[in-house]
Amino acid sequence: MLTNRINALSESITIAVSTLAQELKAEGKDILSFSAGEPDFDTPQVIKDAAIAAINSGFTKYTAVDGIPSLKEAIATKLKRDNNLEYAPNQIITNNGAKHSLFNLFSATIEDGAEVIIPAPYWVTYPELVKYCGGKPVTIQTDDSSGFKITPKQLQDAITPQTKMLILTTPSNPTGAVYSKAELTALADVLKGTDILVASDEMYEKLTYEGEFTATASISEDMFKRTITINGLSKSVAMTGWRFGYMAAYDTELIKATKKLQSQSTSNINSITQYAAIAGLDGSADDDIAMMKKEFIKRRDEAVKLFNEIDGLSVLKPDGAFYLFVNIKEVSNDSLTFSQELLKNKGVAVVPGVGFGSEGYFRFSFATGIATIREGIKRIDDFVQEVKTK
Repeated sequence: MLTNRINALSESITIAVSTLAQELKAEGKDILSFSAGEPDFDTPQVIKDAAIAAINSGFTKYTAVDGIPSLKEAIATKLKRDNNLEYAPNQIITNNGAKHSLFNLFSATIEDGAEVIIPAPYWVTYPELVKYCGGKPVTIQTDDSSGFKITPKQLQDAITPQTKMLILTTPSNPTGAVYSKAELTALADVLKGTDILVASDEMYEKLTYEGEFTATASISEDMFKRTITINGLSKSVAMTGWRFGYMAAYDTELIKATKKLQSQSTSNINSITQYAAIAGLDGSADDDIAMMKKEFIKRRDEAVKLFNEIDGLSVLKPDGAFYLFVNIKEVSNDSLTFSQELLKNKGVAVVPGVGFGSEGYFRFSFATGIATIREGIKRIDDFVQEVKTK
């Protein structure tokens, strides 16, 4: 009854782990979950006030499929102000979160058999959506030694006549790695003279802790023309449940194609979210972003210190996002079993690295309070020592 493409689709391992942790907690078990990919902060009041004003003014009807003009103007202004990128309204479309942006993008560009280069560790959704759209994921493996970033040689070696697209994530989920301007420039040099598109997922842009964030499309005119920028407000201003993402591209025909697909599927995104998103883009929530960023840095530094004190584990300090990608290779090379036993025996939920395409690690979200982080890492330490003595 079901199609082959839907049967081949895997459930998101991050959602699966978070759901299981919530179920165990509901049963009364003492569960500490570090699996969720969302800030523990509330949406800033200025954004909530904008949404309330939209409701009270009756802004509850259908809108243009690609977004209301004032919202697209706010996105264009943000891209110019923060990233020095010039986009016209017909080069921008709003979507129901970044997953929706990616689904529309892949649906519009990937033919059967087209190859999509995906650096690993990767966000779990990338290869699944590529396969669903008929494409072939081509994984480039990275590890601690490279700071979880691909090299120009690795990119060059992965390119074939069938290569359609490269997916870059900066800052990265799950590692927090951030590509510098020099690193992006070196990758851009490899792509010169090709027709390869670049999907640049920059959802964690505002949560960059070390150095300056560089937008992929800003590297050169060549990169501007081949790059599709994916971004939103889920992480930077804690709007995960509001479902707001957007896509910006030089190619107006590409934007038009995704708009056509969206018109026949979801139509416009939530009208109230659109109105509220303007306040998340125009600088009104900058103080809230600074507060969250300061707290995330404090949590990151504490968690990195504690993990690196555990015999058998190690972790790099991430330059962005709110995750640690913890190396467990001295203890186990089966991250799924490790994570399942950790949850069962110690009540700690983390996401196994195998779900991100990299065995021998787990992802730990520090988007929770310091006290919870300390207790969680203490339980992980206890578990690791028990495993090592078996």
